[in-house]
Amino acid sequence: MQSGNSSVKRVVGLLLLLICLSPGVNAQYTEVINSNRPGLAVSAYALGSNVLQAEIGGFYEIQDHSLLNTESSIVGTDFALRYGLYFETLEVTYEGTFIRQDIQFNALGGQSDVRSNFTRNRLGLKLLVFDPYKNPKRSKPNLYSWRKNNLFQWKNLIPAVSLYGGANFTIGDNPFYPEDPLLSYRAMVATQSRLTPKMVLIGNFAYDRISTDFPEYSYLVSISHSLRNPRWSIFVENQGIQSDRYADVLFRTGFAHLFNADFQVDFNIGASIKTTPSRYFASAGMSYRIDRHRDRLVKKKEASPTSNKRIKKRGSRKKRNKARKSDF
Repeated sequence: MQSGNSSVKRVVGLLLLLICLSPGVNAQYTEVINSNRPGLAVSAYALGSNVLQAEIGGFYEIQDHSLLNTESSIVGTDFALRYGLYFETLEVTYEGTFIRQDIQFNALGGQSDVRSNFTRNRLGLKLLVFDPYKNPKRSKPNLYSWRKNNLFQWKNLIPAVSLYGGANFTIGDNPFYPEDPLLSYRAMVATQSRLTPKMVLIGNFAYDRISTDFPEYSYLVSISHSLRNPRWSIFVENQGIQSDRYADVLFRTGFAHLFNADFQVDFNIGASIKTTPSRYFASAGMSYRIDRHRDRLVKKKEASPTSNKRIKKRGSRKKRNKARKSDF
């Protein structure tokens, strides 16, 4: 337990240090909504200051556990509230998933039970620490080659990187996490690469439920692609989960449609590759933002003291030359 708490303190301390250094990283506010839906992968970029965003969806899932000989139907909702803080690269996020599971025990003569509670209930901070497009030379378009601007280049694999630190809250007598304490912790690294102007690769690598008896490792890899009509996009996502309590590999695919700069709807379906349990699910949702972002004015850099000295010296030389000519 002490080792878990010490690791948490290191993560929190590192995040606070990076927050202090964050003004050195460029802002990544976008004119169009930046949603983490329709998948579960989290973007590396923050929303931008004074942007409030809600992402909500409903889903239905069927599970069949071959070893326990159980069948389940699950109805639930997942949601996220995100807000861009004063630092352009920092956002605070509250995420939740609430489900109702109807489970049938075939080995017990068809007895059934109903379970309901949060399977995800957490609050955290995400901070962009590296942006490959901070360098204006890198993000400058090539005026002589359409191909270089629109096709894959190896340098596009260099990702933006953000760090996430947060806390999970277990409310009441939770049947899904019966042995977990009220509070546990989560740390994550999120990466994002723009492979082409229409294709984005996102990776998430998380260590979750730190300080519990069942810590969890997980990854998410997602590729999204904008179609010829840029209001439509499709995605494919792979998720892996590993802990002593539960392990699985999941796949999702779906689409999103942008109605306007602040409103998006989405749909996805997915399944697991295991039979303990087998999982099949579908989800639909929406994302909406209230945009109060204002670009900050940056003062124009004044000439350095050395350049002022050079100017004065040049001016004094001209005066001396004029004086010499007048003497003659």
